[in-house]
Amino acid sequence: MGTRTTTEGFFDPGTWTVSYVVWDHATRRAAVIDPVLDYDFKSGHTGTASADRMLAYLAQHDLQVDWILETHAHADHLSGARHLQSRIGGRIAIGENIRIVQETFRKIFNLERTFLPDGSQFDHLFRDGETFRIGEVEATALLVPGHTPADMAYAIDGSVFVGDTLFMPDVGSARADFPGGDARQLYRSMRRLLDLPPQTAMYVCHDYPPTSRAPRWQTTVAEQRAHNVHVHDGIDEDEFVAMRTARDATLDMPTLILPSIQVNVRGGQLPPPDDNGVAYLRIPLNLLPTHG
Repeated sequence: MGTRTTTEGFFDPGTWTVSYVVWDHATRRAAVIDPVLDYDFKSGHTGTASADRMLAYLAQHDLQVDWILETHAHADHLSGARHLQSRIGGRIAIGENIRIVQETFRKIFNLERTFLPDGSQFDHLFRDGETFRIGEVEATALLVPGHTPADMAYAIDGSVFVGDTLFMPDVGSARADFPGGDARQLYRSMRRLLDLPPQTAMYVCHDYPPTSRAPRWQTTVAEQRAHNVHVHDGIDEDEFVAMRTARDATLDMPTLILPSIQVNVRGGQLPPPDDNGVAYLRIPLNLLPTHG
């Protein structure tokens, strides 16, 4: 836990996602990390209940938002970044390798010709090691590819927000079999995070808890190094890659991968509406594998 900031987590049980508000005590400036736009798969309706919980918290504490940070283009929930920005402002940001992800999925979905895979859908693209400020607090963007080519972690005031790169110690690590994923890169990214000071608070983006406990989303580097079931100290790269590859081969595609990616490569913007004023999502038939 930082001394200059407060972190509040918001758990979405529909997607097992944790979003965060991090704010600077001195200036009451804030960053929002990985917000969720609700989506009912059966009806095709979007909703804002998850994001509105964050808006209520921001209003309660009289916070102004500097940044809306995405750790990557999520495959398991739609981003609420645009909804939040329309209400409270802030710059939507992601890692610069989002261009690689956009190019890959532009082809898979055969997106409209006006969609450019140049990252222009976001307000800012972070370089690895780039520093930025939340009020008076300095933060650092860290490139941690492997789950996707564009994954970023954000180091803020003695804490690190790791997205899907690491899960809680008893759950392990993210999958690496999506287009552009790489298990060896993932191992090296996790070790980069585990080389941070042992007392660093680590906040994960998802929790898929065993039945023996409730969802949790905060741990430490020391706890991960000692107890993470996939990458604790002593597990080498080849051992991890063999485990991750075998495990990924058994996993189904996430339920919301097709709708979420189309929105998330646009920075949370829905696809442009057709001439009837309705926005549509595209479902490529018989293209993606049934497993990752």
